[in-house]
Amino acid sequence: MTDPETRTVVVALGGNAILQPGQVGTFEEQLFNVDGAMRRIAELVEASWRVVLTHGNGPQVGNLLIQNALSAKTVAPMPMDVCGAESQGQIGYMLEQTLLNHLRKRGLETPVVTVLTQVAVDAADKAFTNPSKPVGPFYSEAEAKTMMLEQGHAMKEDAGRGWRRVVPSPEPVEIVPREAIVDMVRDGVCVVCSGGGGIPVVRAKDGALTGIDAVIDKDLAAALLAKDVAADALLILTDVPQAYVHYSTPEQQALGTVSLAEMRAYAAAGHFKAGSMGPKVAACMRFVDAGGTAIIASLTEVVPAMAGEAGTRIVPEAKATAG
Repeated sequence: MTDPETRTVVVALGGNAILQPGQVGTFEEQLFNVDGAMRRIAELVEASWRVVLTHGNGPQVGNLLIQNALSAKTVAPMPMDVCGAESQGQIGYMLEQTLLNHLRKRGLETPVVTVLTQVAVDAADKAFTNPSKPVGPFYSEAEAKTMMLEQGHAMKEDAGRGWRRVVPSPEPVEIVPREAIVDMVRDGVCVVCSGGGGIPVVRAKDGALTGIDAVIDKDLAAALLAKDVAADALLILTDVPQAYVHYSTPEQQALGTVSLAEMRAYAAAGHFKAGSMGPKVAACMRFVDAGGTAIIASLTEVVPAMAGEAGTRIVPEAKATAG
């Protein structure tokens, strides 16, 4: 039985927890990075937090798509939903193993389980009419046009670097194994789930599930996960210490504790870019709107961030007023 006073946090690991800039992505590199991240997560567990872990998978899926392209004449390529499932298994294995090792070093017997997680999206989501998420390798214009004609892929030129396949990025609407995850968290299991935003699926009228080529934003999926497990906090870990307004300008200002209304005003003013901090802030605001506390912090400051000593903390209006 777990202590009824134990608090629950959903921790969303950014890509830097798995693969650092400039690394080629060997298993050894990724395992080393994950080991360091899980040492910090083990500190949270030791501090009596029930931890639910989720993570990104962009580089790993991208590498699988490159492998698909290079070996297509020898081995049948797999669709994107299968690549997402493969990357969930790969990363979940590393997270689960290294976290268990660090917990045992601390004399903790907390079980850790990885759940291969399907996440349902709405087949009528407008994202399907406007694919926008770049995935996989770069191609020449001629190669891209051939792929559009022969394979039906949507392709777009990417900032002068070449052409890339683009896929829809629909809203997550249902974490399919929700009840199982909730039960495990209640029983004190540290669950690794919803990696990369989840394996995107659509649900038919009869309830049947089918995989689909798409990428679900991992932070928005983390916010949905946090609401499903009734988490007290959502912690989004990234490669910067805090969220900022006027980022990379002489007026740059770090944000400490901010009310939901203040954060909405900053977002409306365009302070958080779509390709970087924007989705993280959007996910945090969704979770705070449901009554929780959301934190954006550096991977190196996990425990101080949860103690309110680091990072950007977004709180409901009542808490902001009380503070």
